Amino acid sequence: MCLLVLRVKSIARWISLALENGVAFNVVMGRTPYISKSKFLQGLQCPKLIWSAYNAKHLFPAVDDALQAVFDQGHDVGAFAKKMFPNGVEIDTDPTDFEGAIQLTQKLLSSRRPIFEATLSANGGYARADILNPVGKNEWDLIEVKSTTGLKDVHIPDLAFQTWVFTEAGIKIRRCFLCHINNQFVRHGEIDPKEFFTLRDVTAEVSAYSSNIEEQISDMGKTIRALKCPEIQIGKQCDSPYTCALHDHCWSFLPPQNVLDLYFDTKGRGWDLLKRGVLKIAEIPTDYPFSPKQAIQRKVALSGTPHVERIKIQTFLKNLEYPLHFLDFETFQTAIPMFDGTKPYEQIPFQFSLHIVHKAEDEPEHRKFLADGRDDCRPEFMRRLKSSIQPSGSIVVFNAPFEKSRMKECAELLPEYKSWVSAVNGRIVDLLNPFKAFNFYHPDQCGSASMKLVLPALTGKDYSKLEIQEGGAASREFIRVTFGDVSESERKRVRKALDEYCGQDTIGMLWILDKMGGV
Repeated sequence: MCLLVLRVKSIARWISLALENGVAFNVVMGRTPYISKSKFLQGLQCPKLIWSAYNAKHLFPAVDDALQAVFDQGHDVGAFAKKMFPNGVEIDTDPTDFEGAIQLTQKLLSSRRPIFEATLSANGGYARADILNPVGKNEWDLIEVKSTTGLKDVHIPDLAFQTWVFTEAGIKIRRCFLCHINNQFVRHGEIDPKEFFTLRDVTAEVSAYSSNIEEQISDMGKTIRALKCPEIQIGKQCDSPYTCALHDHCWSFLPPQNVLDLYFDTKGRGWDLLKRGVLKIAEIPTDYPFSPKQAIQRKVALSGTPHVERIKIQTFLKNLEYPLHFLDFETFQTAIPMFDGTKPYEQIPFQFSLHIVHKAEDEPEHRKFLADGRDDCRPEFMRRLKSSIQPSGSIVVFNAPFEKSRMKECAELLPEYKSWVSAVNGRIVDLLNPFKAFNFYHPDQCGSASMKLVLPALTGKDYSKLEIQEGGAASREFIRVTFGDVSESERKRVRKALDEYCGQDTIGMLWILDKMGGV
């Protein structure tokens, strides 16, 4: 009896310690929870990721605004795809009510109508299908809706997992389709979902992949039940097929100026060095095969001082002509086009900032535009831009292909601007070029030539005090307060923040240019 009591206490203590270390209760008790499609894809990406999803949920950061916007857009595209099946029925149970969703799905199968979010489980797998469409007497087509404009490698295991679960649950799947956005679609009036989407038959690819599903689920179950997290080294899987939610956590051991910051590392030198135990750029052996720019990074990491090629910088500056224009655009894009004449994900310019320095020592003049209202803003954008840019002088931008492309696209819509755009594009000077060429490189740039890193490295100024600090946030906020339901005070507050952000981009280029003259 005493031995039995001791054993019970020992087991209880073991369970308690496991739970204290974040291991899920059902895993501690030897039970593997159902693996959903999203968890299955996590397991394919990294064993550490799927183990943590069940046993260390506290490590996962909250969904940020950028990721939430991706989810929201996917939901909008999915909802639009359902219009291709007007007699369909939705599994509208609470998202957390798994058993309720399964029961309702089983009830609706006999109705032989398209089912949206059909939910079933079998043999350790749990899946929701975007669209389950009845065909023939007792067969179904499984349709997965994606907000992409084509097939991606990750879509096949995604569909294969769903097909396997539904087949194991007794559903006869005839064919599998990926429903993605037609990248040739151009909006003209009301959108027909059958023209907007492309249905791609991927039955053969799914069938070829499905033979491994059962074994993969079994292996993932063993991983989940393990009391210790698998020791997985960081690698290319951290960003493929998506950036892992644990990316920052797993990469936190890397020091500043680490080998993964090597510029344009297409040959994987950073990963090679990491395997050799070299973490810091400054610690890379001198005989290691660098590219010329990576060699500059090492020199800067060792000295702690910037690399400067003064003659090349001075040559760049001498080619600028007054009046100097510092120009920046902000754009938004949506999967489902808002305006006639636009394609899915087409960049729509809604804002510009323009600082003009008419001659040396002059204070800059600021001109700006921020679209107001829900109509297509491009005609007014182009009218204001043309009236703001002077007939002569250099137009300085950071990453010229972006601004040039937006103006060309607008000129396609508004042909009266074609000759003007051609002339203006010929005057554009890309401020990115001297930094991309490493004519100037500061250790704080961490292998990047982006303005968000060049500006503080060269001038000591940054975006940290601004409410909006990057272009993605600017796009999301513009869409929210322009096309969403917000108060007038909120709309004004955000528009003020948008003005400040875009204005910082152009005055920031002026600050950079001033500093370049003194390096």
